[in-house]
Amino acid sequence: MDRRHFLAGVPAAALAAPLLARNVPGALPQAWPAGEPSFLRPDVGPGDRPVGASFASRSAVYGLNGAAGTAHPLATQAGIDILRRGGSAVDAAIAMNACLGLLEPTSSGVGGDAYAMIWDPAAGKVVGLAGSGASPRGLTLETVRARAANGALPPLGAVSVSVPGAVDAWWTMHKRYGRLPWAGLFAPAIELAEAGAPMPDIIAYYVRRNLEGFRRAGGMIEETANAMRTYAPGGASPEPGGVFRNPDLARTYRAIAAGGRDGFYGGETARTIDAYFKRIGGWMTAADLAAHHSEWVEPHQTGYRGVTVHALGANTQGIATLQMLNILEHFDMAGAGFQSPLSIHLQAEAKRLAYEDRARFYADPHFSKVPVEWLISKDYAAQRAKLISPDRILTPVYPGQAPSHGDTTYFSCADRDGMMVSMIQSNFRGMGSGLVADGLGFMFQDRGQLFSLEDGHPNLYAPGKRPFQTIIPGFATRGRDPWLSFGVMGGDMQPQGQTQIILNRVDYGLEVQSAGDAPRWHHEGSSQSMGEDSPGLSPTGLLRLETGVPLATRRRLAEIGWTIGQPDGGFGRYECVERRVDRGTRVYAAASEMRADGCALAY
Repeated sequence: MDRRHFLAGVPAAALAAPLLARNVPGALPQAWPAGEPSFLRPDVGPGDRPVGASFASRSAVYGLNGAAGTAHPLATQAGIDILRRGGSAVDAAIAMNACLGLLEPTSSGVGGDAYAMIWDPAAGKVVGLAGSGASPRGLTLETVRARAANGALPPLGAVSVSVPGAVDAWWTMHKRYGRLPWAGLFAPAIELAEAGAPMPDIIAYYVRRNLEGFRRAGGMIEETANAMRTYAPGGASPEPGGVFRNPDLARTYRAIAAGGRDGFYGGETARTIDAYFKRIGGWMTAADLAAHHSEWVEPHQTGYRGVTVHALGANTQGIATLQMLNILEHFDMAGAGFQSPLSIHLQAEAKRLAYEDRARFYADPHFSKVPVEWLISKDYAAQRAKLISPDRILTPVYPGQAPSHGDTTYFSCADRDGMMVSMIQSNFRGMGSGLVADGLGFMFQDRGQLFSLEDGHPNLYAPGKRPFQTIIPGFATRGRDPWLSFGVMGGDMQPQGQTQIILNRVDYGLEVQSAGDAPRWHHEGSSQSMGEDSPGLSPTGLLRLETGVPLATRRRLAEIGWTIGQPDGGFGRYECVERRVDRGTRVYAAASEMRADGCALAY
């Protein structure tokens, strides 16, 4: 059976009994049901593309001078405009991120953190930037434990808030790599915030879901009036295509544009934040804001079948991607076959092994000694690979013995001088903590939920400590040249998604767009002591498969023993800029995610 027939037949099995009961003649809707967020017709496959993969949504876009991809078309356009004006890729990244804080508040904003990997053409290497904020210094472990439920920090409210790191990350990047004046980078976002912009379908859907969640949270959030006033003016959040304005955020951006980092971490903005948290009984202060600074970090790397994959360490989960790839290098993934049961089984097992280490070791290296070099070593990967069987699931799974879950936005861009920026930014889970300071127009992140409350754990909560981070940019090089600036946003899906992209490109030969359009898997339920990953429904967790995964693959994975979960939309969102060379001329190929509202552009 060919791939297109699989696509037509697979979803009926994927969605289990309720859908199977409907999959009879005459039971399926013949038109999009009014009021439904999606039109579900599992008997209908995609249209026919004359070239490329049958499951691809579109072609990559190509350009000689620059490229950009984000989760919102207007943000991508702003990045291209900055590049056309002579701005660097870093200038474009800052402008796009500022726009996304308005246009995609479900995934980003100045109340969150940011990380980047940058190809520095002058230095001929990848450099890393960690823009992660710390917990308030006045919030003690005892207070946090008193607010905990079921051994974990609350997912919302002031106890989950850590210092926002994004603005200082922008400032730090711009000081080293910016070309255009700082203030001008915020002009597109300020104009959009004041004039308004239509809200796309997926973002509108998640805004409504987030606001409903804040309403249900009750006393977990100290106050929600500011959030509702900002994101649901008049009492209703924007419908798809409805115009959303945020004049409060425009004023905050004007302060940042005029004052640089001090326009956020000092002055009137910092005083407003300090007064707000005092008013609601929170802990973050102006002193916490003033003390925050980003740091340049050396990315870690590993080789995978002729490609070098780079990842940030620090307090992120970036090295989980490297661990998974190191394990999978011991198996013939190309021979296993694209979307085969063996391929997905091996990948999921590698994930389970890597995530046991993630739960045991990953933390802020300023507070704990993380054995990174051992975790990403080829010798350790060889030991872990021996635990995997091709026809059964490893039980139990456990971390190695060291020698003596979130919503995120990702974007990528490249400029005419060869600089490439892979950047990710997030308020963590959904829109964040539910808290919006008086008149500032942005929500604070709830990243603090990812601290552990287990005594002796390296990620144990402490004042002034950075929590474990899920957000990770991706980068890959070939030889001495940059290749892919890419990412797959979405909580614990990120290392899983990055690994799938690399396998799709390296082992299965997919091009830059179809590599992201290919059906994905997402495993949930690894051991953890943070409030980020829900326990699985079985000892082996839950393996969710997108509906495009072949029916035969799905059946065989169930026979092996995997508990197959229904698709839930948590398969990540991808953007990528690829650098190619055609007869001595550099060409950028940019791809965007079919699961989001955005697009990629090049010129």
